[in-house]
Amino acid sequence: MADIIRIQNMYKIYNPGPGEVRALDGVSLTVEEGAFVAIVGQSGSGKSTLMNMLGCLDSPTEGEYWLEGKNVAHLSDRELSDIRNLHIGFIFQGFHLIPSLDALENVELPLLYRGMPRDERRRIAAESLARVGLGERLRHRPAEMSGGQQQRVAIARAIAARPPILLADEPTGNLDTASGREVMQILQDLNGEGRTVILITHDSGIAASARRVVRIQDGRIVEDGPGSAVPSARPAGE
Repeated sequence: MADIIRIQNMYKIYNPGPGEVRALDGVSLTVEEGAFVAIVGQSGSGKSTLMNMLGCLDSPTEGEYWLEGKNVAHLSDRELSDIRNLHIGFIFQGFHLIPSLDALENVELPLLYRGMPRDERRRIAAESLARVGLGERLRHRPAEMSGGQQQRVAIARAIAARPPILLADEPTGNLDTASGREVMQILQDLNGEGRTVILITHDSGIAASARRVVRIQDGRIVEDGPGSAVPSARPAGE
């Protein structure tokens, strides 16, 4: 498989000088197309900063980021916006659903921004909700659904535009154990269909569900190994 993501010697430095903070400190990482990678670290480790870089939501102080063969640093704001809309599906811990819209309307939003005709976007949104087991909840608003159901609506929204990459930031953080398992199973199924899944989490147990686990600490990658063997993952660079 070809690399869909390649980061080389990336730094994110705040307050350059004697009191600088290196949120990322020389990170290099490649992700193959179709991979399921968990990036795990505690609060302040740099994982959220790395997520922002991967999602083209922020720019590094130094280093290169190649996404699907394109150097992100050379792209215009419009091209970066297109990448976020067409190539990356975002799933967040807080769901980010619009309370006044029902499930179908929430999932339609990214398709509306693409200028897709109403009938087509409704069909795709309904298919996406059915894909995550909510085919009977199309007209339910967020307040009428459980946390697990709301997160499934968020996943349906993320996959509606059929992006090749899913970036999931603590997707089970606000869920009970059973709902968390359901969400992880959906992500594994989507990965099995060929989507590249990158999971950001502080939970090593959740991270172990991925096929590859990258551990970040103090802005540096310190381990990189298979998800089934987090404790014995080999140090990065070996």
